[in-house]
Amino acid sequence: MSEVTRPTLSDALTERMLELIRAGGHRPGDRLPSTRELSQRFAVTTPTLREALRRLEATGAIEMRHGSGIYVGADIERIVLPNPNMREMRGAQLLELLDARIVIEPPLAALAAGRAGGEDLAALERVLDEAARHLRGEDAELHEANMTFHRATAGLAGNSVLHEVVDSLLTVHGAEQREILQLFDDRRRDHDEHQAILRAIAAGDAAAAERRMRAHLVDVKTVIEQRLHHPLK
Repeated sequence: MSEVTRPTLSDALTERMLELIRAGGHRPGDRLPSTRELSQRFAVTTPTLREALRRLEATGAIEMRHGSGIYVGADIERIVLPNPNMREMRGAQLLELLDARIVIEPPLAALAAGRAGGEDLAALERVLDEAARHLRGEDAELHEANMTFHRATAGLAGNSVLHEVVDSLLTVHGAEQREILQLFDDRRRDHDEHQAILRAIAAGDAAAAERRMRAHLVDVKTVIEQRLHHPLK
């Protein structure tokens, strides 16, 4: 049998930092003690503490702001994390990610149709209104609105883990998604499909919401396949 790796001091300190945050009832955005205070509290050197802090910052559990201090990060309770070290994806990987979205997002749209209230629908409408203002070449803003629509729709399904999965997939292939906007001049088509998804959710029609989301994502995958097999000159 191989020897079980013993936890390092940094490992233990990372766990103690998380215990400090949770036991203290800290929420995202709350300020934590300074590095000097933490070093004294845990009886460790500053370099050891900073190693633990860098680990926590890499996962979004904390945020270190230069000249300001240490704060609880927005992802402190997140279960699924995107890979910050992901290189540019190969074509096969990208298609697999789109296949994953086709499996995951349509059922979430169906669940959203059964759960979305008036405020939820109004928020989705505002996102699509924002997207509509950027259909003529403002691709950075359009991309952000489109991804917000998909994230928000997944969030309305009521399953935080699957919501995080969708968020992570969108984060991983954000650059490729932005490239899609420039292919075959499909901005208006994508927007029309988003509006059709929203109409189905607003109507409480789970089957239609699932069907429209699936058709939309299949369209996206088709564009990518065409781009990979027949690159534009």
